[in-house]
Amino acid sequence: MSLVRFDDIHKIYEMGSEQVKALNGVSVSFEKGSFWAIMGPSGSGKSTMMNILGCLDRPTSGQYLLEDRDVSVLSDDSLSDIRLRYVGFVFQSFNLIPQLTVQRNIELPLYYLGLDADQSSKQAREVALKIGLGDRLNHRPAELSGGQMQRVAIARALAGDSHIILADEPTGNLDSSTGEQIMDLLAELNAEGKTIIMVTHEPNIAAYAKNQLHMKDGVIDSIEDN
Repeated sequence: MSLVRFDDIHKIYEMGSEQVKALNGVSVSFEKGSFWAIMGPSGSGKSTMMNILGCLDRPTSGQYLLEDRDVSVLSDDSLSDIRLRYVGFVFQSFNLIPQLTVQRNIELPLYYLGLDADQSSKQAREVALKIGLGDRLNHRPAELSGGQMQRVAIARALAGDSHIILADEPTGNLDSSTGEQIMDLLAELNAEGKTIIMVTHEPNIAAYAKNQLHMKDGVIDSIEDN
């Protein structure tokens, strides 16, 4: 089943009097339960693709279907709701709130989903235990290692039962050993049925994915199966 589909997606940025074509007619489908690595040099369009996938940006033209719903025409409020309910984000820089404990960071999307305090706490603890953070719930980000902070980011992405996990260079700020641990965790989550789409420039990290999509000059250069 196609969870996400791009049909002839174009994205043009106005830079003064110049037009920059970040995406130039991209068509691709991401199946439910798949694991993709998006690769390409700087300026290839991979970050723009991720921003559109995550409903952080809109295509200039073309159609973006998420579970057969055309999200490219939705209002800003509707896009915010889609991000909250369908997409979990994992960033290279973790994007945790330093003043909040691990538990409160994980609970954030649950608060916006309208869950009560008891239910939010229960779900956050369950997710934390699942990914090895059960003994860190009352710690703040500054008290954690890089690998632990990335686990918190993954737990936050999982807390609301997101349909897709978008990971942007998820091991970029980690040493190689810790990066492998994070990738093992993402692979395990994929084996359990989560759809994962990540951007990476590292071939050894892309090797964890089942499919590799290579971008070049705003178009798909190649698609490979691992």
